[in-house]
Amino acid sequence: MATREGCYNRGMEMDEYQQLASKTALYTKQDAHYKLMYLGMGIAGETGEVVEKVKKIIRGAEVLISDEKREDLKKEIGDVLWYVSQLALQLGLSLEDIATHNIKKLADRAQRGVIHSEGDNR
Repeated sequence: MATREGCYNRGMEMDEYQQLASKTALYTKQDAHYKLMYLGMGIAGETGEVVEKVKKIIRGAEVLISDEKREDLKKEIGDVLWYVSQLALQLGLSLEDIATHNIKKLADRAQRGVIHSEGDNR
């Protein structure tokens, strides 16, 4: 694994991100149920912040997103990624495995023509 400093100037593998992000995970309780609840609520909260910023862009009827708003969204999406990565880690899942599984699932749905359908198991 690369050092933290080295990863800032190059692309990063998802599992590398997950491991580096875990170094910043501080919990007030070490109980597994608490961590799952905390991380799940964190995902919801940060996702809400992304939605709020997008809502304000749409409300302003801007045709183009300014660099400032793009940077704000990047920060909030990064916060969502942090929580997702740590929830996955608590569940013993790697981000790379999750991403690979998701792409296979989407490709299968596309091949069967059910991308626009509803339901989890289509």
